[in-house]
Amino acid sequence: MSKSKRLIELMMTVNRMRKFTVKELADQFGVSPRTILRDLQELSELGVPLYSEVGPHGGYQVLKERVLPPIAFSEEEAVAMFFASHALRHYSSLPFEAESSAALQKFYYYMPGDVRDRIDQMKNRVDFLTHTRKQQSSFLGILLDAAVKQRVVTIEYETKRGLSKRSIQPVGIYASNGFWYCPAYCFMRENLRLFRCDRMHSAAYDNSGMKPLDHRHIHLGNWRSFGSEKLMYVRMSAALTREGVQRCEAELWPVPRIDVQPDGSGLLMQEVPASELPYFAKFFLGLGNEAVVTEPKELVDLIKKLLKELIRKYES
Repeated sequence: MSKSKRLIELMMTVNRMRKFTVKELADQFGVSPRTILRDLQELSELGVPLYSEVGPHGGYQVLKERVLPPIAFSEEEAVAMFFASHALRHYSSLPFEAESSAALQKFYYYMPGDVRDRIDQMKNRVDFLTHTRKQQSSFLGILLDAAVKQRVVTIEYETKRGLSKRSIQPVGIYASNGFWYCPAYCFMRENLRLFRCDRMHSAAYDNSGMKPLDHRHIHLGNWRSFGSEKLMYVRMSAALTREGVQRCEAELWPVPRIDVQPDGSGLLMQEVPASELPYFAKFFLGLGNEAVVTEPKELVDLIKKLLKELIRKYES
């Protein structure tokens, strides 16, 4: 095995093993311990963060801030990776904002000149737009970390009645329509709730000794089905124009079930929580002539009430 190939394989091996001895590596690669020591010295000079311990239980280990081994991308893969990361710039807040910016700059800098030229030519030809919001979500990092590590977080949350201090155990975070959301178990409500991240005024790991729940089986794809609060569902139907279909598919979450016709119009038919009818009333009112709600009657009445209030405002 050539030295260059051995160094690359050695870099991948030490990242995988994390802790090892010189003898273990020498036996695995079929070289002398002295050769392995020289190779480890070269890896250290290349930036691999190695730490050595002496004694009967000593050896080498890779520090937490490890350097990943090099990965060979094709030109098309490199361009795809660049624009996947480049698209994140439209979000005013990210859970790894500084890291993604640094990674993108490093990725771009080390590309061949002709690939950089190709990317420069494509920047104004392709984009992935999302709504840009003024509201900042400053605690995405701690929420994501708490979701992964199953930890409790104490937050100050903005409600209609003012700031509310509560302890939550996040399930995860997701972005929709320009906002960041955090489904979490709320210890005050003793139930899973959905929080808007930009409405959190503070967030810190809980230091009161509150024991986290075992929610490893709950994730973003199934959290709604684990709520202990029994929600009453009603059937919602609405006739949509072509533009109404596009607006509903783009703005409603989860993505609604719509029977789309050949001309682009459609019929929305879905079971929704009765508690969310006020939200849907405002949403469909905003669609104007692009939607006509047919059921439930409670939703139709809410839309009529909003229309009457709107007319009174403009007549006064």
